[in-house]
Amino acid sequence: MLSPEKIERINVLARKKKSEGLNPEEAQEQAALRQEYLASLRHGMRNHIEGMKIVDQEGTDVTPDKLKQIQKEKKIHNRHLED
Repeated sequence: MLSPEKIERINVLARKKKSEGLNPEEAQEQAALRQEYLASLRHGMRNHIEGMKIVDQEGTDVTPDKLKQIQKEKKIHNRHLED
């Protein structure tokens, strides 16, 4: 997760870009912060999805096999105890 200070800096640079433009150093900083933000977002989303267990209306686990394998490797939802 990005720190609140970095998120605020992203917002400051975005507002400045719209109002008066950025100098080359600020544009480079903005690009680096954007990449860091996207990496953090992707990491969080991956962790969230990997932690999901999908169950149908009858209570049957219908989690995709690929996700089950990842969960088994990471010992999530006691998948490592199956089989």
